[in-house]
Amino acid sequence: MAKRTPFPKVFWVANTIEVLERFAYYGIYMSFGIYLGQLGFSKGDLGAIQSIFLALSYLIPLFSGTFADRYGFKKMLLISYMAYLPAILLLILTQTFNGIALTMLTIGFAAGIFKPLISSTVRATTDSTNKTLGFGIFYQMVNLGASLGPIVMGKLRGWSWDYVFYTAAATVGLMFIITLLFYKEPERELEGVTLRQKFRDMGEALSNLKFLSFLILLGVFFWLPFWAFFNVLAVYINDYLDTASLYESVRMVTGTGIAQFISSQEEGVWRINAEAISHTGYIIIVFQLLISRIFEKRAAIPSFMIGLLIAAAGFVVLGLSVTSASGLVFLGVFLFAVGEMISSPRIQEYIMWIAPKEKAGLYMGTNFLATFIGATLSGVYTWLMGIYESSGHPEYIMYTLTVHTLLGILAIYLFVKKLGEFQERTE
Repeated sequence: MAKRTPFPKVFWVANTIEVLERFAYYGIYMSFGIYLGQLGFSKGDLGAIQSIFLALSYLIPLFSGTFADRYGFKKMLLISYMAYLPAILLLILTQTFNGIALTMLTIGFAAGIFKPLISSTVRATTDSTNKTLGFGIFYQMVNLGASLGPIVMGKLRGWSWDYVFYTAAATVGLMFIITLLFYKEPERELEGVTLRQKFRDMGEALSNLKFLSFLILLGVFFWLPFWAFFNVLAVYINDYLDTASLYESVRMVTGTGIAQFISSQEEGVWRINAEAISHTGYIIIVFQLLISRIFEKRAAIPSFMIGLLIAAAGFVVLGLSVTSASGLVFLGVFLFAVGEMISSPRIQEYIMWIAPKEKAGLYMGTNFLATFIGATLSGVYTWLMGIYESSGHPEYIMYTLTVHTLLGILAIYLFVKKLGEFQERTE
């Protein structure tokens, strides 16, 4: 067995930046629905902004990778920060719908520039002896930042929303300093293609109608409910559940210190901060390795559908948390997280391995289309939650997502039965 190559300094610098960026990004994003609600905007307004925000976050990476090849990772990172920083600070100054929408659009643009740069740095600084460990570390850093951000920002907004935005801005400022002083451009082979050539190549991959249909199915039936979960859950918990009883549930298990750290006091009553418990990052950190080992030898498509079924069960439990016991929310989030841990890595791995060997990167690039479709449409569910709220049954949003996910399982099953699975490469 070859000796593992040590990671260069820039690998650790890049992962530090990733933790900080995910901290700021998810710290704002998971709190954003609660913020807009407190300003008096409707859930339809929130859904519109979420869709635009996510659309840009997943569309811009198609371009930014090519520009990074031409101008360098470091320059593109610094450009993303220069879009990030003023946009975050503007959230302090503007409270109009147009102002907030434009600000979040700019943050989505900045995140889209940033998104492929760190993963590309990890790829450029690893080889066959350390790539599995390297991407494992990177994946954990993503989830670490995505977990800490909502927890810390949830605590801060209990004092003032300005603290949330100042902290996020300070985090981006720290990223700028670290990148400027310590990030060294990694040695790599440049892709050397123009945007026109990249789109021509993507068009070639998407000219396979079976593959294109599969990507659309993934966008509509996997990525759409996936992003809807993250769009609605913090608001769902904050607006419809007994957050005081959730605080007591956490306090009894973890003790007062931890419970108060993820909670805020309102008029003498401790209430759980919804964004602190409405994400899956901390669950993924603990359980991803175990889940991956359980399913690594199983066929990809059946595993993917099992993951969807477990996620659907999570939606059912989240619906029951409104009408039965608020504490069920923890089980609902856990079940969804298990479904995510099974489905998301397996389907992305599957797409990589069905591609011709020389086009694996191209096929993975087209996977952004599926994510883009689901992310862009996901705001519809936030609007629909407002409709259900008006009718007195906000829990219906979770049951609708359950049906949506089950229809996805049926759609994937019929697709495979009618057209057959794609042939996976063996090497």
